[in-house]
Order: sequence, then C-alpha cells, then structure tokens
Amino acid sequence: MQQESYPITKIVKMALPAVVSIVISKHHNIQKLPFSLPLKFEGSLQQPLKRKKIKVGGGSGFLVDEKGTILTNRHVVADSKADYSVILNNGEKYPAQILVKDPINDTAILKIEGNNFPFLKLEDTSQIELGETVIAIGNALGMFQNTVSVGVVSGLSRNIIAGSTLTGEKARLRGLIQTDAAVNPGNSGGPLINIRGKVIGINAAMVFGAENISFALPITGPKKDLEEFKQYGKIIHPFLGVRYILVDRNLQEKWGLPQDYGALIISEPQGRAIVPNSPAQKAGLKEYDIILEANGKKITPDNSLTDILIPLKIGEKIPLKVLRSKKEKTIMVTIGERP
Repeated sequence: MQQESYPITKIVKMALPAVVSIVISKHHNIQKLPFSLPLKFEGSLQQPLKRKKIKVGGGSGFLVDEKGTILTNRHVVADSKADYSVILNNGEKYPAQILVKDPINDTAILKIEGNNFPFLKLEDTSQIELGETVIAIGNALGMFQNTVSVGVVSGLSRNIIAGSTLTGEKARLRGLIQTDAAVNPGNSGGPLINIRGKVIGINAAMVFGAENISFALPITGPKKDLEEFKQYGKIIHPFLGVRYILVDRNLQEKWGLPQDYGALIISEPQGRAIVPNSPAQKAGLKEYDIILEANGKKITPDNSLTDILIPLKIGEKIPLKVLRSKKEKTIMVTIGERP
C-alpha cells in the first residue's frame, strides 16, 4: 500500500511540540532535625512533621486538540491519591485534570487549561501493515523528555498481561501492535506515529529482559473513547451481562465439554452468571450455555467475547450461536450499555 511519507526528522519536529511529559507527585510527611547531631548522639529529638509534595513517577501523553485534551494510558494515572501535572516540550508546566479512565482500553483522557496548543492527528488503524516504519516518542525512564526511537511494526493483534511498575496491578491487553522501536519505562502513554505523521497507537508496554519487543495500543479504542466523551461526557461500553470463562482444549478435557472453543456462561463468587435485567437475561441466555460465535465471529482465547463486543454500538442487534444441551441454536440479542 502506497502512503505519503515524510523524512523522519520532519515528522519528529512536527510531533515533538504535541508530546507531553506527565509528572506523578504525592504528599509525604517530612521530618527535619534543627541542627546536625554529633556522632554519639543518644536519645530522640522530635519535631512536627511537614508535608511536602515529591515526584514519585512519570509517564507520557500527547495533545489531540488545540484546547488541551491529552491522551495517555490509564495505568499512567491509576493512583487516585496522586497529583498529576503536564510539562510541554517548551518547558511550560500545567496542572492536569483527569476527565475519564477506561480500564478496558487502558486509556485515560486528561485536560490542561489553555488554547492554541499543538496537537497530533489520529490515523485509521485498519490499514496497519507489518514492516511499516513507526516512530515512538516519550519521556523515557521518567527522566529523558521527548526521547525518539524508530522501528517497524513487527507484529499485530498481540495479547499480553502487563503490570504497572507504580501500582503493581496487572491487566490483560489485547490486539496490541508489536514494534521493535525502543520503549522504556516512562514512555507509556506516548504516541506511536507512522510515516504520515499520524498516531497509530499509544505506547503501552515493554518486555523486561528482551530486546526490541515493545507494544502499543491501537489508536482505534482510544479514538472511540475520545469521540464518546466529547459527545456524551462519558465513555460508553457495550454490555451483554454474562460472566464467562473461555473454553480451550484443556478445559474441554477437564470438564468433558462438547466443544474446545467458545464462552461458557458460569457464575463466579463475585456474582451471578447472568446479570439481572441485562440484555443476556432478556434474550433468554442461561447458565452453562456456551456462546460459540457472536455477530458471526468465532470466540477463542485470541478473540474473546469482550473483544467482539467492544466495537459494537448500543442498541445494535446481533446473533449469538449458542450451544445448549449439545444442541446449537441462534439467539438474537440487543447490545446494552454497561452500567
């Protein structure tokens, strides 16, 4: 596929003003002694504690409009007890307001006050190809602002379990872009840019102990979040209302299931298999049904029911191929909105 391209240096000069560093700060109690103590000081000396804000981490982000709207990873701003500020390429610093977080797409939308900010345009990621050139920009290690690295798209639709170095929480990320462009801690939330100078992904993770393996979230999900927030003031997630586990060959053999794929509807300690008054209940789904296909797409560990639901619109009617008591049937369901 032929694409209009620019020299790497031109793309970097265009993009740098729109890439920001995100500073994470927290208040800590500090106790200072009023004088230097001798080496053989015995006893204790008490002084009132003072609260001081100190930097505890950093990440990256990028402006997506002239009004100060910023996209980043949710895990960059996951600590609700921290304060966040944004530093632009020119050194200007702004307090950042977190507008919304999306745990499904690992996206967060931030806002800084002002106008006429430089910003990056978002690409249609449906045409991403293996081997195409990409540029990653971010606040490497939380210290080296606007670090630039260049590589290629080396894989598509990757699934990984990523952990945050700040909060320790883990999340399963699906459908990722794999690249060999160098990404370091602190790069999370920065843009992955193609040779047309548009954002195709948000740098999200690296593999410790491996070389030239990094991952970015395709911009499709964050772009949808951004559009929904601007239109509705919130992020809208499609909702079916079932709890399930994905079936594979091991589970089939262990439980004697008739299929080695699909989503087995089953209750969990956290709640019922079918959420009351949900689209699933209204459509007549039952516990121990196995949903084999949703909207014509086969459900597998690499293409879960959640993955299939994400791009759907609220109110859209789709067919589910369901296995119940070893008999297949088609059930129509109307997609709802996640509460």
